[in-house]
Amino acid sequence: MNYEVSEKGGEATVVGLKELSEGHYELSVDGQTIQVDAAKSGPTIYSIIEDGRQFEAMVEEKGAHGFDVLIAGQLLHLEALDERTRLLAGSASPIAEGKQTVEAEMPGKVVKVNVAQGAEVTEGQGVVILEAMKMENEIPSPIAGVVTELGVNEGETVEGGALLFVVEPPDPA
Repeated sequence: MNYEVSEKGGEATVVGLKELSEGHYELSVDGQTIQVDAAKSGPTIYSIIEDGRQFEAMVEEKGAHGFDVLIAGQLLHLEALDERTRLLAGSASPIAEGKQTVEAEMPGKVVKVNVAQGAEVTEGQGVVILEAMKMENEIPSPIAGVVTELGVNEGETVEGGALLFVVEPPDPA
């Protein structure tokens, strides 16, 4: 199956994934094909062997199609859409409408607040960086608009469900 994979704000790359047998896969990226063995070795940890070299990757799901992947010390914020989902997404209207309240999905520490209350943001723009499970997670704005409320400060520890920020769409004036 083919997927369009992109890093937030980046250009999409078509990645082909074919399971050859249990734990053995063929990947094709930019015309190159490689075979890898992969096994889940923990709740979010995958052990990958490619050409005799072993790698570990931490993968945390972010919504229906998003993933944070930590591999070789590099954190990637990825989105992967299969062909059907990509076509449906292109024809669907936005789900998030009106005032949006964004809460912490899990306990963590606020590493950085990227915008001030009253700031205009674009859809997908990172507003807060929250560290959870030793990974930094950029929490994006679900809509374009104005940050009308910030519920956290840098350095603060939050519980799951805590208010991070509120974004309201601009007035249609």
